[in-house]
Amino acid sequence: MKITLPDASGRLSDYHLRGTPIEAAPLGPNPDRTVFSAAHVVADPFTANDPSGPATVDWDRTMDFRRYLDGLGLGIAEAMDTAQRGMGLDWPGALDLITRTKAELPDALVFNGCGTDQLAPEDARTLDDVKAAYLEQVEAIQNVGGRIILMASRALAHVATSPDDYVAVYGDVLAACDEPVILHWLGAMFDPQLAGYWGASDFETCMETALSIIAADVDKVDGIKISLLDKDKEIVMRRRLPAGVKMYTGDDFNYPELIAGDDKGFSHALLGIFDSLAVAVGKAVRQLGDGDIDGFRATLDPTVPLARLIFRAPTQYYKTGVVFLAWLNGFQDHFVMLNGAQAMRPLPYFVECFKLAEQNGLLRDPDLAVDRMGSLLKLYGV
Repeated sequence: MKITLPDASGRLSDYHLRGTPIEAAPLGPNPDRTVFSAAHVVADPFTANDPSGPATVDWDRTMDFRRYLDGLGLGIAEAMDTAQRGMGLDWPGALDLITRTKAELPDALVFNGCGTDQLAPEDARTLDDVKAAYLEQVEAIQNVGGRIILMASRALAHVATSPDDYVAVYGDVLAACDEPVILHWLGAMFDPQLAGYWGASDFETCMETALSIIAADVDKVDGIKISLLDKDKEIVMRRRLPAGVKMYTGDDFNYPELIAGDDKGFSHALLGIFDSLAVAVGKAVRQLGDGDIDGFRATLDPTVPLARLIFRAPTQYYKTGVVFLAWLNGFQDHFVMLNGAQAMRPLPYFVECFKLAEQNGLLRDPDLAVDRMGSLLKLYGV
């Protein structure tokens, strides 16, 4: 099978498909690693709302995708930035999403994003404002029986003046959590408004602050996800975590090495790229459980160029690549996103995503993917 594709200069040539679609199979009980996919949402293309208005979600397709992830045995990180949280999905929409997922998948492994996004950073005046916003979301999520991922707060980054401010806020919020939570350290490459999070500009100081927060409430912390796209920083912090506290890699550039680990430990995973790689992740973690580290690396290592492309700078627009691949794979009938985000990447990006996904066996129905890629090319006048 072939498709005619343009290169970066618009020159056309035939691309011959050569990948073999990976057969979907569930992880099974007690996998060697806890793996979460942060999951995207499917927009309703028939909404009368402008892209800048309130989000309108296609709930049927959005829930179908979550059933797919759960069927593969992956955990779901709900209402996170992959779901366009803060970039099209506001807090009321996020709570609706969290509530629906809990109702439809009551026994699934789901942790839910809990932040302060109902409080605009410029409206935050004091630490108490930030605490109140966090606690409002903690209460709402726990009221529907949801587990919590404590997301980084733009409002806290705006008002905090020292590491002690972060210690104070997180201490009060953790005290209100009924079950252990996952902390989330999101780097400025994902959200520029989080620059200087934890009250410092250097990694070492920030790490010490985060570690002190964990140590003070270790029974309230299941783990921490760090999304800094720097494997060495993650490994340094992983080796400092208290016993029983997991490191969840958020490194969409180096995940195979970090999940495989070394003689001093390994990372679990909570990744947006797993939305697109779910079938490969299931295969790889099964191989790891069978002791086949070479097979694990052979499955996941070749996916890294795709992940690096999808998450290239400006990194916050990675959701466009994720939803593009979901559309190619038939998980939704259109390539329309909340906030008009389907327009946030150029055509050569989509062409390379198609090629790399195909080569890694990530297009589950190549005929459908080719047809849809062709329709996108026509839209661009190719």
